Amino acid sequence: MTANPAADIAGAIRRGEKTASGVLEEHLARVQAREPEIHAFNLVLEENARDTAAQIDAAVARGVDPGPLAGVPIALKDNLCTRGVPTTCSSRMLAGWRPPYDATVVARVTAAGAVAIGKTNLDEFAMGSSTENSAFGPTRNPLDPSRVPGGSSGGSAAAVAAGFAPLALGSDTGGSIRQPAALCGVVGTKPTYGVVSRYGLVAFASSLDQIGPFARSVGDAALLFDVIAGHDPADSTSLAGAPPVASAALEHGVDGLRVGLVTELVGAEGLSGEVVAGTRAAAEALASAGAKVEEVSVPATVYGLSAYYLIAPAEASSNLSRYDGVRYGHRATGAADITDMYIASRSEGFGPEVKRRIMLGTYALSAGYYDAYYGQAQKVRTLIIRDFEVAYQSFDVLLSPTAPGTAFPLGAKTADPLLMYLNDVCTIPSNLAGHPAMSVPWGAGADGLPLGVQVLAPALGETVMFQVAATLERLAPAAGRKVES
Repeated sequence: MTANPAADIAGAIRRGEKTASGVLEEHLARVQAREPEIHAFNLVLEENARDTAAQIDAAVARGVDPGPLAGVPIALKDNLCTRGVPTTCSSRMLAGWRPPYDATVVARVTAAGAVAIGKTNLDEFAMGSSTENSAFGPTRNPLDPSRVPGGSSGGSAAAVAAGFAPLALGSDTGGSIRQPAALCGVVGTKPTYGVVSRYGLVAFASSLDQIGPFARSVGDAALLFDVIAGHDPADSTSLAGAPPVASAALEHGVDGLRVGLVTELVGAEGLSGEVVAGTRAAAEALASAGAKVEEVSVPATVYGLSAYYLIAPAEASSNLSRYDGVRYGHRATGAADITDMYIASRSEGFGPEVKRRIMLGTYALSAGYYDAYYGQAQKVRTLIIRDFEVAYQSFDVLLSPTAPGTAFPLGAKTADPLLMYLNDVCTIPSNLAGHPAMSVPWGAGADGLPLGVQVLAPALGETVMFQVAATLERLAPAAGRKVES
């Protein structure tokens, strides 16, 4: 069975077999060795982390349990507010901004004993699929630095894949946790919308954004999920009641579970043959383990990409309107009047992809076009939700590819936004529906780079989703083993 490095570290520190300070220095040494090449971080929190680790060691010495993540280094995506620490969203618009408070998830992992080791690079304001849109330069895939790590949470995925931290937090609006997890060969989870608080997450598209874990194993991802999940009165969209327990059924296997292989996602545009073959092999492995596996149609998912790229930019244009150089964000100097100052501040502060999405969203919301574009996209979203509901009447979980292929070379898709957007063709439907989904490594492509398979579940279905993911992890081809297409 795959090791759970985060759980192992926390257990050893709580038993006094290791120190948090010693574990931290091991990880900082890895950061020092490879971070100049990888650029997973916008900021490494060396001194803050050392202070936190020392406090954890002192607590253990006093006989106090620091929590389930005792001494585990964790990387935080740089759109999660961290009190007193620069939180930039990888944008010039927020360069140097220091929030006066912690995001709820940051407070929860800290209370559980984790040690924040750094703020990770991302596509600016989480808009992208390759972490090439950062104002501070791209992140590189640790498995092949000539290639992208995926995005927008590429820095978090790269940090875990490179061994800089056993755990990381990212945000997922249309696949921004799952797609980089697949490309970097780690586990990435998007929870049910509302299960994890968004308070302190700098908003991209508020009806789609969700925070979730990266880890090297399903067990560690479950451990982190169980720490960050739960109601938060500071978030008006937070679900009341006890959250699902991800770790509850990891060892239960899949005997008797009903698994649906989504026809439209296996046949989605742009998928490589080896991705499709890998997903079908994963379905066959689950069937061999006792699951009842059949293909299932979720027809409206074929419109997911189109609907998403109307809804998400529309919400982004609204959320980012606050960055005007007066209330928030970078302010240009030397403008003749306030109108010129607004224009100059936003022109200087935002990068090309953010500007593109703001313009798309503003157009979709404009008078005369709202019903034809934004309103129509919301109707498609409803169709997707209904089609998933029908599928989940017959299946406990669904299965699909995560990304269209393995990690692609840096610069390969930057000149073609539509080709870049296709990276999220399999992940977007779960965001539109508000359902949980996660990517699990599954062998490698012909280039030796990782492939991922996606497990989807109905709302609040994290327990069974993690149960199936844990079985896939146990059955997966050895790391680096090629999947025959």
